[in-house]
Amino acid sequence: MQRLASSRRLLQAALAPARANSSLSAAAVAAPAPANGAFPKMPAFDYTPPPYDGPRAEEIFRKRAQFLSPSLFHFYDRPLNIVEGKMQYLFDEDGRRYLDAFGGIATVCCGHCHPDVVEAIVNQAKRIQHSTVLYLNHAIADFAEALASKMPGDLKVVFFTNSGTEANELALMIARLYTGCNDIISLRNGYHGNAAGTMGATAQSNWKFNVVQTGVHHALNPDPFRGAFGSDGEKYARDVQEIIEFGTTGRVGGFISEAIQGVGGIVELAPGYLPVAYSMVRKAGGLCIADEVQAGVARTGSHFWGFEGHGVIPDIVTMAKGIGNGIPIGAVVTTPEIAQVLTRRSYFNTFGGNPVSTAGGHAVLKVLEKEKLQENAFVVGSYLKEQLNNLKDKHEIIGDVRGKGFLLGVELVTDHEKKTPAKAEISRVMNHMKDMGVLVGKGGFYGNVFRITPPLCFTKEDSDFFIEVMDIALSKL
Repeated sequence: MQRLASSRRLLQAALAPARANSSLSAAAVAAPAPANGAFPKMPAFDYTPPPYDGPRAEEIFRKRAQFLSPSLFHFYDRPLNIVEGKMQYLFDEDGRRYLDAFGGIATVCCGHCHPDVVEAIVNQAKRIQHSTVLYLNHAIADFAEALASKMPGDLKVVFFTNSGTEANELALMIARLYTGCNDIISLRNGYHGNAAGTMGATAQSNWKFNVVQTGVHHALNPDPFRGAFGSDGEKYARDVQEIIEFGTTGRVGGFISEAIQGVGGIVELAPGYLPVAYSMVRKAGGLCIADEVQAGVARTGSHFWGFEGHGVIPDIVTMAKGIGNGIPIGAVVTTPEIAQVLTRRSYFNTFGGNPVSTAGGHAVLKVLEKEKLQENAFVVGSYLKEQLNNLKDKHEIIGDVRGKGFLLGVELVTDHEKKTPAKAEISRVMNHMKDMGVLVGKGGFYGNVFRITPPLCFTKEDSDFFIEVMDIALSKL
């Protein structure tokens, strides 16, 4: 009750100015009026949401504090009540429009409430919402076929799950079963989920509870910005070989990594690292797992899957987030030979391959093709990264700009030589940007990296607006 009362007082204070403006119409400005002149003008958008008459932020926050897990947290000094989304924009309870540069944590790829995806979901829900895979249904088979067509090599067998964590759990189990080895190698600073096995593979103390996590060895992270060897991928890979020789029997079950670490702060693995690491692992009998939960599904622009940018073909690929555009769905894709290990016992997932989820996922792939969103991610994402580098030249607090396509990171530091994380400063900048109508994420081990992962329909005009807002916000420090 004390926590609830404290939360209520904080929110009442934060929302007091907002209540005074609660009568704003749906056509209201995108953010509160500035004290010293006009904010940058948000790109035009031909949509006005209907008036919202549901619970206000204060009531929702009260219920959240009372009935939901105390582990939940929120962005911003004044928590937002987001009530509607349309393509790359979000709308709050007062009808204010915001440019979404976070995409629900790299999840919304086609755009919020894309009509084609919504139509596919609604039509399927009208026919049958759930049947289990004990019966035949074309939705799961059609989506599996479409996903397999996006895969290189012999990666043709799909197992559907409900999330990225579930997908990675299954992938780790498959690798251990196939090889007969329990030892898994993952990268420091990586994030692979929060269940028993994936928490072991995750290598950030922020996300690890004190529960049994066995059989995982964490290799040196090939981080070009903070790592000991800069961009020399082969030097980092030597640690993988040393783990195999000194930390295991000489045989391993597998190696799991992201091509670009998402939660870890949009860290691109050093060039040349993955081919060498994959070779070492395979010589030790292990399987190579590509965690594509954030980097996959056209987000990097240059390739459909993040691992393709490193010139490797994994033995197992996991995915979630973008394949559903917000629908709870994940998947594991592997070869027919490796997939056979799950026939040794009964493997079953009640909701994996749900008709509604797979119909929506299939629609996502169709939209990506029809609207050439991978190409847009490459072209506009490259333009946005170039503009972010221009901001880096202007603002000393920016220590690094990295990433590909619409998976971009901007790391803030207070000292370039020591690379001291600017943790307090990034929160202030985020609040300023929100007030001007831009929502962006943050992450990294120190919480000092902007995570820029918008829907793939993000435009050049959106990018210009984003840069102008970030420039002003940084200038306020």
